[in-house]
Amino acid sequence: MDHSPHIFLGANSGEGFFPLYGQLLNGRFDDLLILKGGPGCGKSSFMRTVAKELAAAGEETIYVNCSGDPDSLDGVLFPALKAGVVDGTSPHVLEPDYTVANERYVDLTRFYDVAAVKASRARIVAYSDEYRAAYASAYRLLRAAGALFSERRALVRAATDTERLERRFDGILRRELRGASERKGRVDRAFLGGLTHRGELCRFDAARALCPRVYELADDWGLAAASLERLCAAATEAGCDVLLCPNPDRPREAMHLLVPSRGVAFVTSTARVPYPEKPYRRLRVDALASLTRAQRASLRFTGRIERALRSEAEEALRHAKRAHDALEAVYNPCVNFGGVYALAAEEAQRLLKARRQPESEADSK
Repeated sequence: MDHSPHIFLGANSGEGFFPLYGQLLNGRFDDLLILKGGPGCGKSSFMRTVAKELAAAGEETIYVNCSGDPDSLDGVLFPALKAGVVDGTSPHVLEPDYTVANERYVDLTRFYDVAAVKASRARIVAYSDEYRAAYASAYRLLRAAGALFSERRALVRAATDTERLERRFDGILRRELRGASERKGRVDRAFLGGLTHRGELCRFDAARALCPRVYELADDWGLAAASLERLCAAATEAGCDVLLCPNPDRPREAMHLLVPSRGVAFVTSTARVPYPEKPYRRLRVDALASLTRAQRASLRFTGRIERALRSEAEEALRHAKRAHDALEAVYNPCVNFGGVYALAAEEAQRLLKARRQPESEADSK
């Protein structure tokens, strides 16, 4: 059974598609392959082929799932090799900072039968416009839902004992993240899930794969976001590298924090996406709000409206998925997949050869 972590580097939000791919650049990887190619050209198949060969050779693999279709891939990362393969086409466009030295384009458009694609121009234009319009509709609905959520959260926040909340997190900080280091830890960012055409998803299994002790924060309102940032700062001051996971609805807020070197994760559990297992410890953040009966009734009413908006956004994402599937079905017969798989196998072997190359030999070249 595959226990490799699965993450997302993009989210469908009220701000539109929110990408976190830029952190992969700036020389972060020794060998980052950026795939270029349109729908149906085999990008996900290319990544799965590389991942399969490297995983068979014992390489740690992190899978980057697609926010539009979580059954598809937007990337595979190999931390020990400082290598990876990512989709660098719209909406998560990547341009190399250090071309070939660290990042390199791999052009999969070479495997299209150009004449066959052009013969299907009318259907391609129609399906492309349809799925883009569906995404635009989803983002408008999510923006409206987010504005309503902000009003609802303001009511809850005003009724919350924030001092008591901070004391609880002070205790966690002292217990789990004590210490200082001359080396400051690195902060990586990734989503654990978000709203997709399959509904709300969260890859809590990624947290469990990296951290044996999981604190569950029962927090429907994002009241602990600032406290998670404080824990993140303490962890990096202690020299720990961390994975800070933003809220996919509000990507500028923290939602989860993973500290693998300490074996501890802090994950937010909500009514929409509850944590499915027994945690190491559970903190009921929502219980710190003292709401009147009238306030609770108001929250229930506005909550129904917010859920309806999110439901419509989810349907728009399903519409986008159907249109995109139809688009890929037009392209697929026009692609030389044998060439795609052969190139993927070639790149996988190149990465494995680089792993076996003695460090002194690599430095001399």
